Amino acid sequence: MKLKFTLLICLIATSLVNYAQTSKTDILILGSDHLGQIYKKEFPTTDVFMPQAQKSVIDFTNSVTAYRPDMVCVEILPKYQGEIDSLYSLYSRNKLDFKSLEDGRSEVYQIAFRIAKEMKLKKIYCVNAPGGTSQSILDNGDNIEIYKKEGLELRAYAVEKLTQLQKGTISFKDYLHFGNQPEIAQKVYHLRYVTPSRVINGRFKNPDSMIDTAYVNPKYIGAELTSVFKNRDYKIYSNIVTGQMEARSKRILLVIGVAHIGSLKNILRDDSEYNIIDIRTYLKK
Repeated sequence: MKLKFTLLICLIATSLVNYAQTSKTDILILGSDHLGQIYKKEFPTTDVFMPQAQKSVIDFTNSVTAYRPDMVCVEILPKYQGEIDSLYSLYSRNKLDFKSLEDGRSEVYQIAFRIAKEMKLKKIYCVNAPGGTSQSILDNGDNIEIYKKEGLELRAYAVEKLTQLQKGTISFKDYLHFGNQPEIAQKVYHLRYVTPSRVINGRFKNPDSMIDTAYVNPKYIGAELTSVFKNRDYKIYSNIVTGQMEARSKRILLVIGVAHIGSLKNILRDDSEYNIIDIRTYLKK
Protein backbone atom coordinates (compact mmCIF):
# COMPACT_ATOMS: atom_id res chain seq x y z
CA MET A 1 0.00 0.00 0.00
CA LYS A 2 2.84 2.36 0.92
CA LEU A 3 4.55 1.67 -2.43
CA LYS A 4 1.37 2.43 -4.37
CA PHE A 5 0.92 5.69 -2.45
CA THR A 6 4.53 6.70 -3.18
CA LEU A 7 4.09 5.97 -6.89
CA LEU A 8 0.90 8.03 -6.93
CA ILE A 9 2.69 11.00 -5.36
CA CYS A 10 5.49 10.70 -7.93
CA LEU A 11 3.01 10.62 -10.80
CA ILE A 12 1.20 13.68 -9.48
CA ALA A 13 4.48 15.56 -9.00
CA THR A 14 5.62 14.67 -12.52
CA SER A 15 2.29 15.80 -13.95
CA LEU A 16 2.53 19.12 -12.13
CA VAL A 17 6.06 19.71 -13.43
CA ASN A 18 5.03 18.88 -16.99
CA TYR A 19 2.00 21.16 -16.69
CA ALA A 20 4.14 24.02 -15.40
CA GLN A 21 6.53 23.59 -18.31
CA THR A 22 3.84 23.43 -20.99
CA SER A 23 1.73 26.22 -19.49
CA LYS A 24 4.51 28.81 -19.74
CA THR A 25 4.04 31.70 -22.11
CA ASP A 26 6.83 32.26 -24.63
CA ILE A 27 8.00 35.81 -25.21
CA LEU A 28 10.30 37.02 -27.97
CA ILE A 29 11.74 40.51 -27.43
CA LEU A 30 12.60 42.24 -30.69
CA GLY A 31 14.69 45.37 -30.32
CA SER A 32 14.42 48.22 -32.78
CA ASP A 33 15.79 51.70 -33.16
CA HIS A 34 13.04 54.27 -33.69
CA LEU A 35 13.04 54.14 -37.49
CA GLY A 36 11.31 57.47 -37.87
CA GLN A 37 13.98 59.23 -35.83
CA ILE A 38 16.95 57.91 -37.80
CA TYR A 39 15.53 59.26 -41.08
CA LYS A 40 17.41 62.26 -42.46
CA LYS A 41 16.51 63.86 -45.79
CA GLU A 42 20.17 64.31 -46.67
CA PHE A 43 20.66 60.54 -46.35
CA PRO A 44 18.06 58.83 -48.60
CA THR A 45 19.20 55.37 -47.48
CA THR A 46 17.78 56.13 -44.00
CA ASP A 47 14.28 56.47 -45.48
CA VAL A 48 12.42 53.26 -44.78
CA PHE A 49 9.91 54.22 -47.48
CA MET A 50 12.51 53.79 -50.23
CA PRO A 51 11.84 50.62 -52.33
CA GLN A 52 15.12 48.94 -51.40
CA ALA A 53 14.60 49.74 -47.73
CA GLN A 54 11.06 48.36 -47.86
CA LYS A 55 12.34 45.10 -49.32
CA SER A 56 14.98 44.90 -46.60
CA VAL A 57 12.52 45.53 -43.77
CA ILE A 58 10.06 43.00 -45.19
CA ASP A 59 12.85 40.41 -45.34
CA PHE A 60 13.56 41.17 -41.70
CA THR A 61 9.94 40.88 -40.59
CA ASN A 62 9.51 37.64 -42.54
CA SER A 63 12.23 36.02 -40.45
CA VAL A 64 10.47 37.07 -37.24
CA THR A 65 7.07 35.94 -38.52
CA ALA A 66 8.41 32.38 -38.39
CA TYR A 67 8.04 32.67 -34.60
CA ARG A 68 4.27 32.78 -35.20
CA PRO A 69 3.21 35.01 -32.28
CA ASP A 70 -0.40 35.05 -31.11
CA MET A 71 0.06 38.46 -29.44
CA VAL A 72 2.08 41.49 -30.55
CA CYS A 73 3.02 44.27 -28.13
CA VAL A 74 4.44 47.67 -29.03
CA GLU A 75 6.11 50.62 -27.31
CA ILE A 76 3.11 52.91 -27.34
CA LEU A 77 1.24 54.21 -24.31
CA PRO A 78 -2.04 52.39 -23.53
CA LYS A 79 -3.92 55.68 -23.73
CA TYR A 80 -3.43 55.48 -27.51
CA GLN A 81 -4.86 51.97 -27.75
CA GLY A 82 -8.04 53.17 -29.45
CA GLU A 83 -6.06 55.00 -32.14
CA ILE A 84 -3.85 51.96 -32.77
CA ASP A 85 -6.92 49.73 -32.92
CA SER A 86 -8.45 51.94 -35.61
CA LEU A 87 -5.27 52.14 -37.67
CA TYR A 88 -4.63 48.42 -37.43
CA SER A 89 -8.21 47.68 -38.46
CA LEU A 90 -7.69 49.80 -41.59
CA TYR A 91 -4.34 48.18 -42.30
CA SER A 92 -5.67 44.64 -41.90
CA ARG A 93 -8.28 45.50 -44.55
CA ASN A 94 -5.68 47.02 -46.91
CA LYS A 95 -7.07 50.50 -46.37
CA LEU A 96 -4.07 52.18 -44.78
CA ASP A 97 -1.02 53.66 -46.49
CA PHE A 98 1.77 54.21 -43.97
CA LYS A 99 2.93 57.22 -45.97
CA SER A 100 -0.27 58.98 -44.98
CA LEU A 101 0.77 58.87 -41.32
CA GLU A 102 3.01 61.50 -39.75
CA ASP A 103 4.99 58.74 -38.02
CA GLY A 104 4.46 56.12 -40.72
CA ARG A 105 8.16 55.23 -40.70
CA SER A 106 7.87 53.97 -37.13
CA GLU A 107 8.81 50.39 -36.32
CA VAL A 108 5.29 50.02 -34.90
CA TYR A 109 3.89 50.15 -38.42
CA GLN A 110 6.84 48.89 -40.45
CA ILE A 111 7.46 45.83 -38.26
CA ALA A 112 4.71 45.15 -35.72
CA PHE A 113 1.73 45.88 -37.98
CA ARG A 114 3.13 43.69 -40.74
CA ILE A 115 3.78 40.72 -38.47
CA ALA A 116 0.40 40.99 -36.74
CA LYS A 117 -1.42 41.12 -40.06
CA GLU A 118 0.48 38.11 -41.38
CA MET A 119 -0.60 36.21 -38.26
CA LYS A 120 -4.18 37.44 -38.73
CA LEU A 121 -4.25 38.87 -35.21
CA LYS A 122 -7.23 40.99 -34.22
CA LYS A 123 -5.36 43.42 -32.02
CA ILE A 124 -1.96 44.95 -31.26
CA TYR A 125 -1.32 45.71 -27.59
CA CYS A 126 0.10 49.06 -26.44
CA VAL A 127 2.35 48.31 -23.43
CA ASN A 128 4.59 51.34 -23.02
CA ALA A 129 4.69 53.34 -19.77
CA PRO A 130 5.36 57.04 -19.16
CA GLY A 131 9.05 57.84 -19.06
CA GLY A 132 11.74 58.68 -21.54
CA THR A 133 14.03 60.36 -19.04
CA SER A 134 17.35 61.20 -20.69
CA GLN A 135 20.58 59.61 -19.49
CA SER A 136 22.23 63.02 -19.92
CA ILE A 137 20.63 64.39 -16.74
CA LEU A 138 23.38 62.52 -14.88
CA ASP A 139 26.40 64.69 -15.68
CA ASN A 140 28.13 65.38 -12.36
CA GLY A 141 29.18 63.74 -9.10
CA ASP A 142 31.97 61.53 -7.83
CA ASN A 143 33.09 58.98 -10.46
CA ILE A 144 31.06 60.70 -13.20
CA GLU A 145 33.99 60.23 -15.60
CA ILE A 146 33.39 56.45 -15.54
CA TYR A 147 29.78 56.92 -16.61
CA LYS A 148 30.59 59.51 -19.27
CA LYS A 149 33.42 57.46 -20.75
CA GLU A 150 31.23 54.37 -21.10
CA GLY A 151 28.45 56.46 -22.63
CA LEU A 152 30.77 57.96 -25.24
CA GLU A 153 32.14 54.53 -26.14
CA LEU A 154 28.67 53.08 -26.64
CA ARG A 155 27.54 56.10 -28.63
CA ALA A 156 30.56 55.82 -30.94
CA TYR A 157 29.77 52.15 -31.47
CA ALA A 158 26.16 52.92 -32.40
CA VAL A 159 27.04 55.93 -34.57
CA GLU A 160 29.41 53.76 -36.59
CA LYS A 161 26.52 51.50 -37.64
CA LEU A 162 24.19 54.42 -38.27
CA THR A 163 26.85 56.01 -40.49
CA GLN A 164 27.08 52.79 -42.49
CA LEU A 165 23.30 52.89 -42.99
CA GLN A 166 23.53 56.53 -44.07
CA LYS A 167 26.21 55.66 -46.62
CA GLY A 168 24.25 52.68 -47.86
CA THR A 169 26.99 50.17 -47.02
CA ILE A 170 24.57 48.17 -44.87
CA SER A 171 20.85 47.52 -45.30
CA PHE A 172 17.99 48.17 -42.90
CA LYS A 173 17.94 44.44 -42.24
CA ASP A 174 21.62 44.54 -41.27
CA TYR A 175 21.01 47.57 -39.08
CA LEU A 176 18.15 45.86 -37.26
CA HIS A 177 20.19 42.69 -36.87
CA PHE A 178 22.94 44.77 -35.25
CA GLY A 179 20.57 46.19 -32.64
CA ASN A 180 19.42 42.70 -31.66
CA GLN A 181 22.84 41.21 -30.98
CA PRO A 182 23.00 40.10 -27.32
CA GLU A 183 26.26 41.93 -26.77
CA ILE A 184 24.66 45.22 -27.84
CA ALA A 185 21.74 44.77 -25.44
CA GLN A 186 24.24 43.95 -22.69
CA LYS A 187 26.31 47.09 -23.36
CA VAL A 188 23.19 49.26 -23.20
CA TYR A 189 22.00 47.48 -20.06
CA HIS A 190 25.35 47.98 -18.34
CA LEU A 191 25.34 51.70 -19.09
CA ARG A 192 21.77 52.23 -17.86
CA TYR A 193 21.50 49.83 -14.93
CA VAL A 194 25.00 49.04 -13.66
CA THR A 195 27.47 51.88 -14.13
CA PRO A 196 25.29 54.76 -12.79
CA SER A 197 25.38 53.37 -9.24
CA ARG A 198 29.10 54.17 -9.18
CA VAL A 199 28.24 57.86 -9.39
CA ILE A 200 27.47 59.50 -6.03
CA ASN A 201 27.20 62.96 -4.49
CA GLY A 202 25.72 64.78 -7.47
CA ARG A 203 22.66 66.60 -8.80
CA PHE A 204 20.48 65.94 -11.81
CA LYS A 205 20.88 68.46 -14.62
CA ASN A 206 17.51 69.74 -15.89
CA PRO A 207 15.41 66.72 -14.74
CA ASP A 208 12.05 66.36 -16.43
CA SER A 209 8.62 65.97 -14.84
CA MET A 210 9.07 62.20 -14.54
CA ILE A 211 11.48 62.74 -11.64
CA ASP A 212 10.21 63.96 -8.28
CA THR A 213 13.34 65.75 -7.13
CA ALA A 214 11.94 66.10 -3.61
CA TYR A 215 12.67 62.40 -3.11
CA VAL A 216 16.04 62.25 -4.88
CA ASN A 217 18.98 61.57 -2.58
CA PRO A 218 22.12 63.31 -3.97
CA LYS A 219 24.30 60.76 -2.16
CA TYR A 220 22.97 58.03 -4.47
CA ILE A 221 22.38 60.15 -7.56
CA GLY A 222 23.37 57.43 -10.05
CA ALA A 223 21.22 54.80 -8.38
CA GLU A 224 18.35 57.30 -8.41
CA LEU A 225 18.56 57.48 -12.21
CA THR A 226 18.63 53.71 -12.53
CA SER A 227 15.54 53.47 -10.33
CA VAL A 228 13.67 55.78 -12.72
CA PHE A 229 14.53 53.55 -15.68
CA LYS A 230 13.66 50.38 -13.77
CA ASN A 231 10.38 51.78 -12.52
CA ARG A 232 9.27 52.37 -16.10
CA ASP A 233 10.34 48.86 -17.15
CA TYR A 234 8.30 47.29 -14.34
CA LYS A 235 5.25 49.20 -15.55
CA ILE A 236 5.87 47.98 -19.11
CA TYR A 237 6.17 44.46 -17.71
CA SER A 238 2.86 44.92 -15.89
CA ASN A 239 1.18 46.01 -19.12
CA ILE A 240 2.58 42.94 -20.91
CA VAL A 241 1.48 40.38 -18.35
CA THR A 242 -1.97 41.86 -17.81
CA GLY A 243 -2.42 42.02 -21.57
CA GLN A 244 -1.44 38.36 -21.78
CA MET A 245 -4.04 37.50 -19.15
CA GLU A 246 -6.66 39.27 -21.25
CA ALA A 247 -5.58 37.71 -24.55
CA ARG A 248 -4.72 34.27 -23.06
CA SER A 249 -1.79 34.20 -25.44
CA LYS A 250 1.03 31.67 -25.41
CA ARG A 251 3.50 33.30 -27.82
CA ILE A 252 4.12 37.00 -27.30
CA LEU A 253 6.19 39.21 -29.58
CA LEU A 254 7.34 42.48 -28.02
CA VAL A 255 8.71 45.16 -30.36
CA ILE A 256 10.55 47.72 -28.24
CA GLY A 257 13.60 49.97 -28.05
CA VAL A 258 16.92 48.22 -27.47
CA ALA A 259 17.44 50.14 -24.22
CA HIS A 260 14.70 48.10 -22.54
CA ILE A 261 15.78 44.62 -23.60
CA GLY A 262 18.25 43.73 -20.85
CA SER A 263 16.11 45.04 -18.02
CA LEU A 264 12.88 43.42 -19.22
CA LYS A 265 14.63 40.09 -19.71
CA ASN A 266 15.88 40.22 -16.14
CA ILE A 267 12.37 40.93 -14.87
CA LEU A 268 10.80 38.19 -16.97
CA ARG A 269 13.42 35.63 -15.91
CA ASP A 270 12.05 35.95 -12.38
CA ASP A 271 8.52 35.20 -13.61
CA SER A 272 8.10 31.43 -13.68
CA GLU A 273 5.13 31.76 -16.05
CA TYR A 274 7.32 33.06 -18.88
CA ASN A 275 9.90 31.56 -21.17
CA ILE A 276 12.24 34.00 -22.97
CA ILE A 277 12.97 32.98 -26.55
CA ASP A 278 16.44 33.67 -27.93
CA ILE A 279 16.08 36.17 -30.78
CA ARG A 280 19.01 34.51 -32.57
CA THR A 281 16.75 31.55 -33.28
CA TYR A 282 14.97 33.67 -35.87
CA LEU A 283 17.41 36.42 -36.85
CA LYS A 284 19.88 34.52 -38.92
CA LYS A 285 22.04 36.01 -41.68
